[in-house]
This record gives sequence, structure tokens and C-alpha cells, in this order.
Amino acid sequence: MRRVVCPGSFDPVTNGHLDIITRAADLYDEVVVAVARNPSKTSLFTAAERVELLREVTKKYDNVRVDSFEGLTVDFCKANGISAIVKGLRAVSDFDYEMQMAQMNYSQSGVETLFMTTNPLYAFLSSSLVKDFAKYGGDVSGLVPGPVLTALTSRLAES
Repeated sequence: MRRVVCPGSFDPVTNGHLDIITRAADLYDEVVVAVARNPSKTSLFTAAERVELLREVTKKYDNVRVDSFEGLTVDFCKANGISAIVKGLRAVSDFDYEMQMAQMNYSQSGVETLFMTTNPLYAFLSSSLVKDFAKYGGDVSGLVPGPVLTALTSRLAES
């Protein structure tokens, strides 16, 4: 079975994330979307909330599973029998960082990293940008899946 992981914080999941997940699901037998839990980082949504949102927006894909993890992505890969990481690249600046991470991961664990270029419609998109734009009343309805928009709007109204 060809199994890959799409790791990230997904705070919140965007249509750009979903594009990479969907395309990976078309190529591999199983895609594990792994939500990173980082206790030292302040997130808008808890890891459990991010997992639930991702499960909701990926439920139509039989070969996509959502989980969470803390620590190194390669340790998650080893524990789950995953031999490759799929990462989306928006720009050259992403590549510089991701290439270093890929080389470190491979040298330390043998886990491969596969890069997918982002759909040009989402090349500018990041979770941070979505949060900032939405916080000041910007319309992000075309940038996140419907359930995420509902959760994002509700969460920002609380603050």
C-alpha cells in the first residue's frame, strides 16, 4: 500500500490545503492528514477542533484519514508505516525551507518528501493570511471550505 502523510498545523485548513490533500488522494492508496500539536504555539483552534474540521471537509475521500501528532513528523511516519511526506509549495521561498527540512528528514530517517506545486488559485494563500483578513472583516468565503468558514466566523466573533 502506498501511504503518504500531509502534515501541517491547519489553523485553519484552507482551500489550498484541501487542494494538495485531494491531489495526493488521487495519487496514493492512503493519505494521512496529520495535524501538528505544538503546545508552545498559540492556535486559533485546538488540535481536536482542527482534526474535526479536516475530517468534515475530507469525508468524501475514502482513502483520507485525519490524525494528530506532537513531535517530529518522521517519528509519526515511522509509527504509522508511512514512507513519504507530501508538501505543497506556493513559492520559491517555500522551497528553500522545505528542501532543507526534506534533506534533514531523509538523512535522519530515510523518509522521502514529495513536493506538489500549489494550484495558482491558491499560491498566495496561508492560514495566517486567512485569519488576519477574516479578523478585520474581510471576506474569506472563497478561501476556506464552508464548515471552516462557519467555525472561523464563530471563533472570531467570540474574541
